[in-house]
Amino acid sequence: MVREFTLPDVGEGVAEGELLEWHVEPGDTVSEDQVVADVETDKAVVDVPAPVNGTVRELLAEPGDVVPVGEVIITFDVEGEASSDTSDSQAAEPRDGEAPTGASEASGSSTREQTAEPQDGGEGSEAAAESSANGRGGRVFAAPSARRLARELGVEIAAVEGSGPGGRVTERDVRAAAESGDTAGEDGADGSDGGTQLKSAVSRIDDGGSGDDKSSVGDGLKSAVSRIDDGESGSEGATAAGAAGAAAVEAADRERTLAAPATRQVAEDLGVDIDDVPTDEVRDGQAFVDEAAVREYAEAQQRAQAADAEALADASEAGETEPAGAQASGAGAQDGIAVESAESDRREPYTGMRRTIGQAMERSKFTAPHVTHHETVDATALVEAREKLKARADERGVKLTYVPFVMKAVAAALDEHPVLNTQLDEDNEEIVFKSDRNLGVAVATDAGLMVPVVESADGKGLLRLASETNELVAKARERSIAREEMQGGTFTITNFGAIGGEYATPIINYPETAILGLGAIEERPVAEDGEVVARDVLPLSLSVDHRVIDGADAARFVETLAEYIEDPMLLLLE
Repeated sequence: MVREFTLPDVGEGVAEGELLEWHVEPGDTVSEDQVVADVETDKAVVDVPAPVNGTVRELLAEPGDVVPVGEVIITFDVEGEASSDTSDSQAAEPRDGEAPTGASEASGSSTREQTAEPQDGGEGSEAAAESSANGRGGRVFAAPSARRLARELGVEIAAVEGSGPGGRVTERDVRAAAESGDTAGEDGADGSDGGTQLKSAVSRIDDGGSGDDKSSVGDGLKSAVSRIDDGESGSEGATAAGAAGAAAVEAADRERTLAAPATRQVAEDLGVDIDDVPTDEVRDGQAFVDEAAVREYAEAQQRAQAADAEALADASEAGETEPAGAQASGAGAQDGIAVESAESDRREPYTGMRRTIGQAMERSKFTAPHVTHHETVDATALVEAREKLKARADERGVKLTYVPFVMKAVAAALDEHPVLNTQLDEDNEEIVFKSDRNLGVAVATDAGLMVPVVESADGKGLLRLASETNELVAKARERSIAREEMQGGTFTITNFGAIGGEYATPIINYPETAILGLGAIEERPVAEDGEVVARDVLPLSLSVDHRVIDGADAARFVETLAEYIEDPMLLLLE
């Protein structure tokens, strides 16, 4: 029999993962728990094990595809199992307290139907239609990228004839169906889900609408939908289409929505109420929204506002008064610049960890006004202290670098200048002075920057700090670090001097309010008692959130830090 296997919940609180590599091919024999694929979440690369002993029948996703949890990615030929007892949710090994993905809602349903995430008006409710349309039974075999393209083009995936192996629907098939006019909703049926109605409605916005539209720019999407042109002549047809579009928007007004934390953050950044985002996906009986849906909804609102502005501009030219702010709304909608490339240019997907890092940096830089204080510290005594202790640390199996010394010095300096160990609670308009000294250490990895956190650094000895830091850094570079090991930081240290840097303007690890950058320790000429002598010098770059920390606070913190670095013996008193 055929056993289907969905992408399991790989942890990390994520709802999707990017398939990096298959370790098997169709026809390969596998054993239970054998690694069949590598999947990248926004923080780590995880192994996906085979759930059974059997033979690989078909690979249903391709490297580079972003696959939602619960999507079928591979099928196996397995002997001696009864099909009625086979379920992808069993293979996914749901956690205690969680409902299994795609749990059967009716006896006799096929495995594929059980994992189709059924919902009102969504893909799961279309299983019977798909079966009759393609004759294969169950849901259509299609790559996630083909399904996304079908949704974007408004194509009914069940009606598309697949040309791939085993009748699998490819992106080429979807595009061909779109070009032939075989798209969802063209026959006038009203059975499409709310998300499809929204996409279809927005794509048919009549930018040349008449000046009779009296709605304000703030009405955004609703105003734009009210001007949808459904291809019929006369205002009656347009009004009917507008009503259908408006209904789709109103149907998305939910009381509760499931979404990953990263998706909620994106919604907050874009100013979108996640309960308003249309979706055709359900998890555990609740509407589920992913990041793509949030961004698409935000773009739809922007396009609607742009249409409003254009309509109002037309009305103004006709002699009517244009409300203040309409022009600004139209300009604000143009938030993207097309990037052209030559044939010899190379492109890489901006996904996974790289995108997560970029979003975090963007949020920090555009939220917290940064100011950076630079200082040069005499680190001669620090270099001598490390040289004395290095051999002793080696005997205990610990690699001793300069970073643990700086961590001890930072923890001590934070005790004297607690304003640098804070977070700004914008909702309650309060500055939170953190009681813990949890120090993050920025690590450059092949996949991008990661920040493991050493908890309670002020209460740990030098060797323990070194040992824990080394372990976390190794796990980060191996991509085996847990999400919780990169959370809870109150202050971050980044050592760009390890690759030869001197000064920088590091970006704060938001919502923290300060980050310390370490340059390279180098021997330089220094004037001392009227003579020029060679000293080991350490450049420091401290960036702070100027909403909370003044320049004077930053300067005083660095001066205290310099005292501990210039005379490490003072750390014995801490």
